Amino acid sequence: MSKDQAIGGAILVVCVLIAIFYVVTLFYPSWLTVVGVSDAAVAWQGTVQYWLVAVPVFVAFVAILLIGAWIGWTMATTPPPKPIEEITTEMEEKKEEGPTAEQPAEPEPASAAPEKKKKNDKQ
Repeated sequence: MSKDQAIGGAILVVCVLIAIFYVVTLFYPSWLTVVGVSDAAVAWQGTVQYWLVAVPVFVAFVAILLIGAWIGWTMATTPPPKPIEEITTEMEEKKEEGPTAEQPAEPEPASAAPEKKKKNDKQ
């Protein structure tokens, strides 16, 4: 087993255990007294259920707001793209200019011509 697989297995086990704890405590909070927690736990069962719902909702809400803030910041700090008309004009100008000294046209290799003849001869 590789290190990544071991870490993945550990994450799986921890997540399953937390999910079981969450569901059991949310729907059957008195189980805490069964496992040895004091009778005071029965008195705050409603509070436990409230926080079991409130904390994940709070975390999810803040995470969504942070993602929205990040998207807004990215949009605000990214320069606008060139208009498509300008891009197409530049492309057309490059085509009209043809090859420049910076970009010489590459001649066809000499070995390619005989191959073409061979292919035509076989047909």
